Amino acid sequence: MKLSEDYSDGTYVIRAYDKDSITVNNSDLKQSLLIANHQLNSDWGIRHVEEISHQHWEDILQLRPEVILIGTGSHLVFPHPSSYAPVIQQGIGVEFMDSMAACRTYNILLSEDRAVVAGIIL
Repeated sequence: MKLSEDYSDGTYVIRAYDKDSITVNNSDLKQSLLIANHQLNSDWGIRHVEEISHQHWEDILQLRPEVILIGTGSHLVFPHPSSYAPVIQQGIGVEFMDSMAACRTYNILLSEDRAVVAGIIL
């Protein structure tokens, strides 16, 4: 699916996505990524939601999100709540969804000027 919307310079926007790749701004990415308004880790190194460690969550929290989206691949997978305890302890919203839904939701929240961080697993 292709998306288009105008955002300010320096903003990371998901322009298109499918099950094998994501286009962020003008770059086609074929590996899992961590994306926020002004930051992009284009090789997050996560292949399954169960691989997200407490250190990964702490790194996400350093980005000061109000909402965290985790795209779990082609199917929705819910990890055990203890795996994301650092987020729960901070009172920050975390949502798990399939990766295509996470791409759409990220752009919607970004367009509302929300402090959103999305980890998208391919």
